[in-house]
Amino acid sequence: MSKIPEVGTKAPAFRLKRDGGGEVSLSDFAGRKLVLYFYPKANTSGCTKEAIAFNGLKAAFAATDTDILGVSADPVKAQDSFKAKHDLAFPLGSDETHAMLEAYGVWGEKSLYGRKFMGITRATLLIGRDGTIAQVWPKVKVDGHAEAVLKAAQALA
Repeated sequence: MSKIPEVGTKAPAFRLKRDGGGEVSLSDFAGRKLVLYFYPKANTSGCTKEAIAFNGLKAAFAATDTDILGVSADPVKAQDSFKAKHDLAFPLGSDETHAMLEAYGVWGEKSLYGRKFMGITRATLLIGRDGTIAQVWPKVKVDGHAEAVLKAAQALA
């Protein structure tokens, strides 16, 4: 598994399929700040709670010129369902190939109840207007996380 990009380095470019059809890429957010958050699976309790928290703060993020993009390995159809079910107001990227997830160091071996499997580490990166990584949250705990990311986005010029 590759490592999560470090603060001060350029964010790896990507182009992903997204909810609603079409694609989303890093270049779509050029000149704006971006919260790029990775979640393991749509419609699971932790992922739902995290998405709802970011969605509830969308206006506050927008006021700081910051966009939000959620990414998982779920197929677009699952992303569409997740977005509609929870009325999410930001795009969801789908990386079924895991190429982007690997580039960002969030795809790798996990363990649950002694069983090992491949999956996504819940992580968030705040990318600055210049495309460099401004802050990294490598192992996210959902409670209070969206608020912490908002504070970092507000502090970032």
